[in-house]
Amino acid sequence: MDRETRNGKCIVVAAGEFTVRLPERERGDFVIAVDGGFRYCGQQGVEADLILGDFDSVSREEAKTVEALERQTPERVMRLPVEKDDTDMLAALKEGMRRGYRDFRIYGGTGGRLDHTLANIQCLLYLKKNGAAGYLVEEGGVIFVLMDETVEFREGRKGRLSLFSMTETSVGVTIRGMKYPLEKAVVRNDFPIGISNEFTGEKAVISVEKGQLACMARWVSG
Repeated sequence: MDRETRNGKCIVVAAGEFTVRLPERERGDFVIAVDGGFRYCGQQGVEADLILGDFDSVSREEAKTVEALERQTPERVMRLPVEKDDTDMLAALKEGMRRGYRDFRIYGGTGGRLDHTLANIQCLLYLKKNGAAGYLVEEGGVIFVLMDETVEFREGRKGRLSLFSMTETSVGVTIRGMKYPLEKAVVRNDFPIGISNEFTGEKAVISVEKGQLACMARWVSG
């Protein structure tokens, strides 16, 4: 990467199902609208610092808006070819990393087409393998990836958490402070033993010694 690591977040707005409001921008944050994601930015009054994509999921009127913006401030629009190896999302994450960001919050990255959701989960693993962290944010929950590490959840959490091995085996998987504990277990990618665990209100700890876990947390209020 060709820039220093930045302290702010890279907020990435995709064109999937949009179920939550975008967060208020904080000092140092950078907003990337991915393809039709700029529609959501407009609806919520958030100005994207960069609009990126092949724009195959926008309407004719929206395409004209992008073209006008490109003429006025060309540095804010990055056009990608339709036929390419990187998805628009992966290209956006790479651009955010190139600009020095290591904390990515992705909105509108789930729902709609299942293949897009799965591809975006793979993008979370790309971030993890390249020294960054990403979160797919949706209504009442978040999806993230663990790789050879530990994560803690504060006391008082209510809801469910499911985890799935993204490698053939994930070794040394430990779950503490939840309804269904595990201790240094082997979790395989062909047996969904990690589905629908429950927070108990205690401090919860999830760890994996060697492997990669996709974790899906759903919160319950009250």
